[in-house]
Amino acid sequence: MNKNKCVIYAPLETYSGYGSRSRDIIKAIIELKKEEWDIKIISCRWGNCPWGFIEDHEEKWGFLKPYILKTPLNYQPDYMFWITIPPEAQIVGKWNCLITAGIETTVCDPSWIEGINRMNLTLVSSEHAKKVFQDSKFEKRDQRTNQLIGTIQLEKPVEVLFEGADLDLYKVIEPKEIQTIDLDSIKESFCYLFVGHWMQGHLGEDRKNVGLLVKAFYETFKNKKNKPALILKSSGAGSSYMDRNQILDKINQIKETVNSKDLPNVYLLHGDLIDEEINELYNHSKVKAMISLTKGEGYGRPLLEFSLIKKPIIASKWSGHLDFLNEEFVSLVPGELKQVHPSAVVQNIILAESQWFSPDTGHVGHYLKDVFENYKDYKEKANRQSFYAKTNFSWDKMKEKVGELFGKHIPEFPKQVQLKLPQLKKIELPKLKKVEPENVETK
Repeated sequence: MNKNKCVIYAPLETYSGYGSRSRDIIKAIIELKKEEWDIKIISCRWGNCPWGFIEDHEEKWGFLKPYILKTPLNYQPDYMFWITIPPEAQIVGKWNCLITAGIETTVCDPSWIEGINRMNLTLVSSEHAKKVFQDSKFEKRDQRTNQLIGTIQLEKPVEVLFEGADLDLYKVIEPKEIQTIDLDSIKESFCYLFVGHWMQGHLGEDRKNVGLLVKAFYETFKNKKNKPALILKSSGAGSSYMDRNQILDKINQIKETVNSKDLPNVYLLHGDLIDEEINELYNHSKVKAMISLTKGEGYGRPLLEFSLIKKPIIASKWSGHLDFLNEEFVSLVPGELKQVHPSAVVQNIILAESQWFSPDTGHVGHYLKDVFENYKDYKEKANRQSFYAKTNFSWDKMKEKVGELFGKHIPEFPKQVQLKLPQLKKIELPKLKKVEPENVETK
């Protein structure tokens, strides 16, 4: 039987958040549609992120290799999926869908709305991202005369497709199952954990807000007799020695701004860890809670994965992770929206005129101290958050949502049917005798 043709453009083979999202989505599409669709993948790069994830995880993800196109696309697919940022999405298929994490601020670039409007459907990771796209409107002016000629605003449907956690991977494990993560060099038995990149921006202005977190941690526990530690699982542009030293320099610069010689310890865990090692880190007995003072998330996947380990979470009260972090079960830090600092602006992505979250430092200090001093009170809530996340935000639940959205939005195209003509019988014709022409005399 001939099948409808489906092509998926995605950073499938990269070590990146979009790589993880791509593999999850593609696996769901294959399981739902492999009997109906001829599925192919265009595997692309994602910035400077490392390549080779599929090869390094052959046992689990090797089944995707036969789907990867080795030659340029030379036909128009019925269905084209783009797992990327909106400006990259183009009209290639008869029906086109963008799958994107979305935006971390209050306004997106006009090119993002234009990209979404080229699609028949866009799937975003969170209600936050959907609202930003719905609310972003721009005047469109003639480049020569500057005359107003229209408005750039959302015209095509946008739906939320959350990022589901792998419950077989992120789960509570016994101490004896922790084989590779060694925290013996950390003397403290109580550690807060942060996971994320330390991006561009002055102190308190980088998107993940790592600088402010380090500052707040030092200020909260300085001169205290009994102190916890803070573990930063972080990097900047990569996993090189130079990058590590730059992160350490940033920590030391913040340390020098604190008026005390008696400060808690901040440890840097730098470099790449595989998923199983990350789960071991989450489960380690010295890791007691996760904290993120992020200024904005399209989703916030590490927070979801950590919540499955039944440990407390402190996080900013804004943006994508509020979809899966239940306010009754975690500690959400209040604050206010402030304009993005010039040092954090990224062309066409994080706009100077947009806003994002600034957490209240007084509440940060309160939660840091209270979780440390009254840990048992928060542990029961963490158990409930784990059940909530496991029940509602698993990969299987995400797959169900994919099927639901496909049924709602995807049109049926007629399949190409091979024309079968009746076979004609061979007819034997009689052989004709050759006749010699008679000579004709002419006058």
